Amino acid sequence: MTATVSGERMAATVAALAGDEFAGRRVGSAGGAAARAWLARRLAEAGAEVTQEPFDVPHVPEVYAAPAVQWYDGEHRRHLAFGREVALHLASADEPLVRSGPLAVAGAGDPAGRWLVVPAGTTPPGGNGALGLLMGRGVDADGWQYTMLAGPEPGPLPILTLDTATHAAVLRAAEAGAGWFAGNAPIRRIDVRAANVHGRWRTAAGGPDLLLTAHYDGVGDHPGLRQPAAADNASGVAVVLEAAAVLAETLPGDVGLAVALLDGEEAGALGSAHHAGRLRAAGAAPIVINVDGAGHLHEAAAVEAGGPAHALLAALDQAGRHTGLPLVAGPVASDNRRYAAAGFAAVGIGAGMAGYHSPADTPDRVETATLEAVARLTVAAAMMYTSSLIGDRR
Repeated sequence: MTATVSGERMAATVAALAGDEFAGRRVGSAGGAAARAWLARRLAEAGAEVTQEPFDVPHVPEVYAAPAVQWYDGEHRRHLAFGREVALHLASADEPLVRSGPLAVAGAGDPAGRWLVVPAGTTPPGGNGALGLLMGRGVDADGWQYTMLAGPEPGPLPILTLDTATHAAVLRAAEAGAGWFAGNAPIRRIDVRAANVHGRWRTAAGGPDLLLTAHYDGVGDHPGLRQPAAADNASGVAVVLEAAAVLAETLPGDVGLAVALLDGEEAGALGSAHHAGRLRAAGAAPIVINVDGAGHLHEAAAVEAGGPAHALLAALDQAGRHTGLPLVAGPVASDNRRYAAAGFAAVGIGAGMAGYHSPADTPDRVETATLEAVARLTVAAAMMYTSSLIGDRR
């Protein structure tokens, strides 16, 4: 039955979700809402009973304009490229106006009226009249700083992150008492409405209740920067939709089957926390398989188990052997942890995220072979778990 998965269909799902129409699918955004409606239609067309589960997400960081940043080292004036050489720190205060002033090293001398360069390993200082803080940050293999939505609350100062080479050059200028810096920090926090999308084919009738999950939200586009969120996690959604379609036709009749496409994962796995709480309050006991990242297989897929998942993990191990996909124990820091914390048997599966949280996370970098391998693994694990040989039908 695993041979029936369609890599071509999954690749088309990834391309659609990563398209311009959905604008990176940030929680609470118009693109996220459009993706949610599209996914609800897909589930209905596949024969599922579809519901949506709204919840609130407070204080989501939103970069509402590209920062305007330049600096002068005493000889040359340079404009910094947003997303590569400069980005906004999550602890930054919102400052839309450009602040310009001399450079200084944090912790050395009077900070008033200066941009403070924070050396690596140094605790960022407080306000004290400084114009803002400049912190170093590494870039990925494609030269991008990655975007995050979950992190610290804003502090009193604008904070910009500079790639390590630029940060080192600015630090040298500050130590020499030369040059100046000018920049702004257009980042605000907004309260938004999110929603999970649920599809159910049938309720358990004596057998286990299987729940396949994947988050559909991404970190969202920035002004002037498309962030398609193809591997993270359009690929996981594609796998879950494909596996559910196969399992709806092949699972034993007494086994329940449902899908949860989750919102707010990038803001702290809030969609799965909301759903897991509701399931627990209702006395449900689903068996959860979560897929976060099926973009590029690096020799083996990572698996993390939580909750009472011994039988499920055994089935997954058998499925890996059956389908020829090597598995390794590794962190899958995603929605599976919320379900496990609620006391449910849960496993997370991850297989690569090229261009993680950046404009480089594009559909062309999601391997069709990886989508097929993870979908086959998911189908086989579900079938083996629910078989008479491996399973916990308590």
